[in-house]
Amino acid sequence: MIIDTHCHLDDNRYNGDIEEVIERAKVKGVERFIIPGADPKTLERAVELSEKFDEIYFAVGVHPYDAKDYDRTYLEKFISHPKCVAIGECGLDYFRLPENEDEIEREKALQKQVFIDQILWAKSLKLPLIVHVRESSADSLSLLEQYAGEEGGVLHCYNANESLLKLAKRNFYYGIGGVITFKNAKKLINVYPKIPQDRLIIETDAPYLTPHPHRGERNEPSYTKLVASKMVELSNSNEDTIATITTSNSKKLFKKIK
Repeated sequence: MIIDTHCHLDDNRYNGDIEEVIERAKVKGVERFIIPGADPKTLERAVELSEKFDEIYFAVGVHPYDAKDYDRTYLEKFISHPKCVAIGECGLDYFRLPENEDEIEREKALQKQVFIDQILWAKSLKLPLIVHVRESSADSLSLLEQYAGEEGGVLHCYNANESLLKLAKRNFYYGIGGVITFKNAKKLINVYPKIPQDRLIIETDAPYLTPHPHRGERNEPSYTKLVASKMVELSNSNEDTIATITTSNSKKLFKKIK
């Protein structure tokens, strides 16, 4: 069995064929799915899908791009749901910052404030975090070391920054997705062997970051097999071992998954 620990099945690109998407994944051995909470506007859809499909779970949180829309009071309505497994996708993303220096500092300050609140919220609830880190490794590491609880979390779409490997000792896992199949992913390929195997989990980030050879198409959970195959190649292992290790790791982190 494989668990896709990060797939945005609440995205409207799946509205017409979600049943077929799930069936294709199950044929490939992908039997559990986690929808991260990125955009509050689609959270109700994620909850609906988790109630319709036994295989689907969800998380509650706000992506750094939507930090201005963060409203914990609204999110709290969903946190006690039995299929809610984590807080996030939350974090820092400095890829698209304003050009004005003052606006840059305000944006960074807002993202940090919202990230810290979600870290502390997860800590108080004893839930893991789903963490988004893009061009913000130093600040992300600092905040997680300062505020994160024992439950740890996952560095979604791990960006191959070696400083973040320190977080393995803080019960953080490393989400490996389609990027590892890209021809320009040399940094991740070089760092991958340094990640402890008991800290590896698989994700797609569907509908984004579609693995080779399907780049340019809509991503979907069935493509986790392509990610797993590349992990096998880099680990000098076999598919059964990678599937067993990553599934075990995912269940240790997201304890509500059955």
